[in-house]
Amino acid sequence: MLRRGKRILAAKAKVEPAKKYTLKEAAEIVVSTAGTKFDETVELHFNLGVDPRKADQQIRNSIVLPHGTGKNPRVLVFAEGEKAEEAKKAGADYVGSDDLIEKIMNGWFDFDIVITTPTMMGRIGKLGRVLGPRGLMPNPKVGTVTMDIAKAVQEAKSGKITYRVDKFGNLHIIVGKLSFTPEQLKENIKTIIAAVLKDRPPSLKGVYIKSITLCTTMGPGIKLNVASAVQEARS
Repeated sequence: MLRRGKRILAAKAKVEPAKKYTLKEAAEIVVSTAGTKFDETVELHFNLGVDPRKADQQIRNSIVLPHGTGKNPRVLVFAEGEKAEEAKKAGADYVGSDDLIEKIMNGWFDFDIVITTPTMMGRIGKLGRVLGPRGLMPNPKVGTVTMDIAKAVQEAKSGKITYRVDKFGNLHIIVGKLSFTPEQLKENIKTIIAAVLKDRPPSLKGVYIKSITLCTTMGPGIKLNVASAVQEARS
C-alpha cells in the first residue's frame, strides 16, 4: 500500500491543480504517470451545460476512435439465420436469440456491447430494464440496431465507443490505454471532442462544454484548456 501511495503522490506532483493544459501537454503528462503493473485505462470527462431532463438535450452517440480503445470488447449479437452467420464471420463473441435472452434474464452479463437486427427488437424489449441501466441496450441512433450486422461487429471490435450524458450533464468516455503514445491519445481525444461538439443541441443557450478533464483509472485529473482543445478538434 505504501508503494502505491508513493506512486499516486508522484503522479499528482506532475499536475498543477489550477492549470488548464493543452491536449499535447495533457497527453504527455498522463502517459508519464504510468507505473502500475497493469495497463490503466485513460478516460475523458466532460461537464456540459445541457439539461438532460429535456428530451432534445439528452446527448447520446457513438464514434470509432482512430487508434481504438486498447481493449478487445466482447460483442453479443441477437440475430437468426443468415444474419447470425454474418455476425459469426465478422467476429462476434456470442450470437443467438431466445437462448441468449433467457441467459441474460438469469443474470449473465459477460459482454461489453450488444448489437441486434431490427427484427429482434420486439423480443429483446423485455431486457431493457436490465441492459438499460448498464448502457447496453441496443439503439438505432448509435448503430447497434441494424441490418448491416457485419459492419456493426467490425466497428465494435475496431474501437467504436458509445457515450451518453448522465443526469448531471456529464460524459465519461474511454480514450485508450496508458500504453498508447501521447500522439495516439491526442488523436483519439480530438476525435471525441469533435464528435461531442457536433452533438450540441440547437436549443441550448449559453456555454456548452464547461470543462474537460483527462485522467487514468488511478491517476489525478488533468484539466484541459477548453477553448484550446476545441480549436484543435476543429482544425
